[in-house]
Formats: sequence, structure tokens, C-alpha cells
Amino acid sequence: MVRVTAPDPQAAGRETADELVRRLSADDAAGVDELLAGITEIRDLVFVGAGLTTIARAHGRQLPPAQRAQASTRQLNLGQLRDRHRGDPDGLRTWLRRSAEEVLVLRALREAAARVAG
Repeated sequence: MVRVTAPDPQAAGRETADELVRRLSADDAAGVDELLAGITEIRDLVFVGAGLTTIARAHGRQLPPAQRAQASTRQLNLGQLRDRHRGDPDGLRTWLRRSAEEVLVLRALREAAARVAG
């Protein structure tokens, strides 16, 4: 069981978010499932989601305007997914997985934009 509720739950949530993205980018599906299954408290799930949102928004701000607008729309959709599952840990885990996948998409878009810009 992963307990994010530490003296600084925000920092712990960000660390867990970083680890989730790392495992996802390494195609470690079992590791992602294990990490998500270990987060049992809704509060902890939300702190991890806040960490993922922070990462995604930072990457999104580095995109060209059209891609930035699309990323913003996807963030709104992820927020709606979160809201639909507000009291459901399994639904929030789905939200976290999709949010981490979005971080990877944003990283790929950012790298492609950088290559095009030269």
C-alpha cells in the first residue's frame, strides 16, 4: 500500500506522479498497476492527480498555440473524468492512468515541436 499522506502530501503526490509517468514511459504495465493499486485513499489519489496535472500543464505551456489549446481541452476532459469518479477509487485510478498517458503525449508533442522549430 502506498501512503501519500505524509508530512507533505503534496510533495509525496508529486513524487508518486513522477514514478507513475516513469513506469508508464518504460512500458512497465505491471509496475503501473501495482503502483495504482497501492494507493487506497481517495485523498492520496487526488494528490497524485494534482502532481500529474502540474506536470501536464508545464509541458502544455511549452507547445505551439494550436497544440496548447488542444492540450487544454484534454485537461478539461480529464477533469470531467475525475469529477465523475470523485468518490470511486477505481475510477480515480483510471483518471490517474489517463493523466499519466497525457503527460507522455505532451512530452512527445513538445519534442516534435522542438525538432520542427530547429
